[in-house]
Amino acid sequence: MIILSRWVDSSIVSPIGLHGGMTNLELRAEADAILAELVGAPEGSARLREDQWQAVAALVEERRRALVVQRTGWGKSAVYFVATALLRRRGSGPTVIVSPLMALMRNQVEAAERAGIRARTINSANPEEWVSIYEEIESGATDVLLVSPERLNSVDFREQVLPKLAATTGLLVVDEAHCISDWGHDFRPDYRRLRAMLGDLAPGVPVLATTATANARVTADVAEQLGTGASEALVLRGSLERNSLRLGVVGLPDAAHRLAWLAEHLDELPGSGIIYTLTVAAAEEATAFLRQRGFKVDSYTGRTENADRLQAEADLQQNRVKALVATSALGMGFDKPDLGFVIHLGSPSSPIAYYQQVGRAGRGVEHAEVLMLPGKEDEAIWRYFADTAFPPEAQVRQTLTALAEAGRPLSVPALEAAVDLRRTRLETMLKVLDVDGAVKRVKGGWESTGQPWVYDTERYAWVARQRAAEQQAMRDYVSASQCRMEFLRQRLDDEGAVACGRCDNCAGAWIGSSVSTEALTGAEKELDRPGVEVEPRRMWPTGMPALGIDLKGRIPAGEQAATGRALGRLSDIGWGNRLRPLLAENAPDGPVPDDVLKATVAVLADWARSPGGWAPNIPDASARPVGIVAVPSLSRPQLVGSLAQGIATIGRLPYLGSLTYAGPDSAHAARRSNSAQRLKALSGTFIVSEELAGALAGYSGPVLLVDDYTDSGWTLAVAARLLRQAGSAQVLPMVLAAAG
Repeated sequence: MIILSRWVDSSIVSPIGLHGGMTNLELRAEADAILAELVGAPEGSARLREDQWQAVAALVEERRRALVVQRTGWGKSAVYFVATALLRRRGSGPTVIVSPLMALMRNQVEAAERAGIRARTINSANPEEWVSIYEEIESGATDVLLVSPERLNSVDFREQVLPKLAATTGLLVVDEAHCISDWGHDFRPDYRRLRAMLGDLAPGVPVLATTATANARVTADVAEQLGTGASEALVLRGSLERNSLRLGVVGLPDAAHRLAWLAEHLDELPGSGIIYTLTVAAAEEATAFLRQRGFKVDSYTGRTENADRLQAEADLQQNRVKALVATSALGMGFDKPDLGFVIHLGSPSSPIAYYQQVGRAGRGVEHAEVLMLPGKEDEAIWRYFADTAFPPEAQVRQTLTALAEAGRPLSVPALEAAVDLRRTRLETMLKVLDVDGAVKRVKGGWESTGQPWVYDTERYAWVARQRAAEQQAMRDYVSASQCRMEFLRQRLDDEGAVACGRCDNCAGAWIGSSVSTEALTGAEKELDRPGVEVEPRRMWPTGMPALGIDLKGRIPAGEQAATGRALGRLSDIGWGNRLRPLLAENAPDGPVPDDVLKATVAVLADWARSPGGWAPNIPDASARPVGIVAVPSLSRPQLVGSLAQGIATIGRLPYLGSLTYAGPDSAHAARRSNSAQRLKALSGTFIVSEELAGALAGYSGPVLLVDDYTDSGWTLAVAARLLRQAGSAQVLPMVLAAAG
């Protein structure tokens, strides 16, 4: 629901001449009446603020392009919904709103309906409705269409729907417009498609771009990208002060203390709120622990099914839960004006992203708590997820060459066989090249346009430096002695930034950092719980025959590994914190630590006791492993060897040996390669020696395959295939750490 007090204004409005004989005051009265319907207020009791009215008048009367950079809660959606209603009454076509926020889309559809505005949305969550929505648009039955930016890059949408939309649109709204700028913190290349749509708009169609978090550089870039940089364009940039927020940092020694602190203090926080974590694993760990402590909380991550997301959002809206424990999947678009607190279990890597997330709180209440609980693992997690920079020129050129020489469209999986980039990074790169005109997306994949393309080394290097500067700013925020709100506003180039007088640095800490022994013990027990499943690979990557490797389709059942186990994920705040230093690239090799070996044995014991035993879906594979085989390691031979032999000793199982490198040049491929390149590098790397083959021949049951780490899963898949071909009844992978 929209809070009326945010949009009330009693200031005098200066007249603007209007077409059609309507005076400025008459248009203003009509706009305010629409606002009253939108917020469900009695007629005459709602009034747009002066800055909101300025934007509405520019769009409706002058048909201008406007860029609005205003804090969360300012009421940007009021501007485009009121403008939509006014424009539709005057015969304009439907409003198209491009927004990356599905949660906000749902909120906006509900808000529009209150004002009699018919709104529909097209995104990845409702493909079954697309056809009927397109029909409604063509018939004029829809006033507002909310579109996710990914739709702009869909071939069918771009070729069949977008031209019609561009020709009939009455108002184009670009929400979260900072995503257009690769100088911003959340660049999304799909947004760059808007430049083409802008060029196809009918003359005089107004455009509104909105964002709550853009510094001066991003603001200028967004204006340029959207074509709003002309002298006649309207730019409204307001103060980023949030009078309702009280910011603080609570320093705690480790993850267990942070979870214990949540259990001790969550009930003290007002209303309901959001607990942000940096990883899915951390969200799941925190949710499990808080539920054990009796709190009603839900998890909300990239792994959460859409139906569960809807339920979680509804539960928080209705205050049926104390908090959602969420990753950035919840995003900026969750609209709950009475949200009482936002807690960060770990520091985001950007002050702009942090300001955006905390902006969810206190929009419609006088007071909300915002607290950060930074962790020692934060920077390791930043590095883990930092593989998003634009690739080096050689890899880009390799991609362009592969497309040019193919003579036909290539899918992303097919391109993986030619380019050593992970899929998500490859897809992002292709979208950028698409916008730049070097490639285009067609049915069947991607193809080269043959147009010249220049690698902008200086720009990409600047963006990388910007990311590093943002990370340093977050370190500075944690240790700052100045006002925290002032600090954030300064980083967003808010010229009016002054001390807030409310935060812990201005007014002193208002909440303690102590935790009880009982809560700490419970948190330590939760984080010390070892064991996560490791799903095996079941399909070979696309394009392997083109690399000279005769593997394609489904991996035969007789050559697959069973579902395995890992002690923990590198991204979690429990065992992940213990394993990251052990498995770091520069970490010294050595015997497996006693606590790690003990925990691994505990995982194996739990595995044996699980329903169905070791491999419940594999006939005759529930029996205890008959022996242990290690994956050879060039970087950590002592760690892997001692782990395998330690398990064998404790479990009283024979250590059968390890696979062998096929030659002196054999080595593990780079961990962050894509599947095709990873498998190519692994092809022919290992062999089963005669000695190991002889040892395997003496046993008829499953073997335990031991390694230190799995990321792509291909090392385990290749090793398991060799062991199955050598006669093993089943292969059960056991690793210390899994990615993700």
